[in-house]
Amino acid sequence: MNLGTETGIHVVFGSGPVGMAVMQELLARGKRVRMVNRSGRADVPPPVEVVRADATDPVTAGLACRGAEVIYHCAKAPYTEWPEKFPPIMDGIIRAAADAGARLIYADNLYMYGPVDGPITEALPYRATGRKGRTRAQMADALMEAHRAGRVRAAICRASDFFGPGVLHSAMGERVFGAALAGRPAELLGSLDVPHTYTYIRDFARALVTLGERDEALGQVWHAPSAPTITTRQFLEMVFAEAGEKPRFRVAPRAFVALMGLFNPTIRELKEMLYTFERPYVVDHSRYARAFGDHSTPHPVAIRETLDWYRRRDASNVAAPGKAADGA
Repeated sequence: MNLGTETGIHVVFGSGPVGMAVMQELLARGKRVRMVNRSGRADVPPPVEVVRADATDPVTAGLACRGAEVIYHCAKAPYTEWPEKFPPIMDGIIRAAADAGARLIYADNLYMYGPVDGPITEALPYRATGRKGRTRAQMADALMEAHRAGRVRAAICRASDFFGPGVLHSAMGERVFGAALAGRPAELLGSLDVPHTYTYIRDFARALVTLGERDEALGQVWHAPSAPTITTRQFLEMVFAEAGEKPRFRVAPRAFVALMGLFNPTIRELKEMLYTFERPYVVDHSRYARAFGDHSTPHPVAIRETLDWYRRRDASNVAAPGKAADGA
């Protein structure tokens, strides 16, 4: 790995949907971008570097962050192995950011809060009881402690369940947008008739990059802007209407999820988070909006852009069978 002595690089750990959306936002702002993942491969435009590194390895992670101005932690661990594999990734990226003297912006979710009555704000305590929520709380605490200790200059940006271009494996991914375009029923969990905040991935990326540019963001937690909260049923009806199809839904009962969890480790992990779809889940981003503006994309626009991406993905797969989908 020979990265020279360049400076002012924006380093993105992780080339999944969030990392790719951050890359695109950085390019739109004229930044120099380096993507970091375990394979050293990603489908990116020519100006972007892609380097191979393991976030938990001080040598390769340190080299990948050489010349970094801002580092974006968008890496992930296997969903069934968070407690074992996610905290070491955080520790490694903190170490690499400290060695590089770079800001560190962490793309987080909302699991650490646990079940909440009322709007979800940044001021809530961490009360998660499940292992994934506790892991997220542990990682956030580690990052903010490193900031308070002066090791790094860091901020956290949190989003709700996200959707958008490149997003396949989420509550509003392939099983909703892909199904709508194919005329199949959408497959869901929980109740369709409680309010649920959904975050457009491009709004999440815009918030992450904005925090990376602003000194006043550091040392704090922020909730990314999302369009006004509606019920899941209303959201699905908008998706199917934009796809030109009649809405069709298939909702897995809790008992079925529990049964399937006996045989499927991923579904077993999902059981812990079912509460987020069974009760109101309303995220408040007013603090971010007051500080940096509300750039949330209206649902109709975001849904149209997402369906357009799926259509292009499907057309590309037909033209080149076996090609991997963008952001997968």
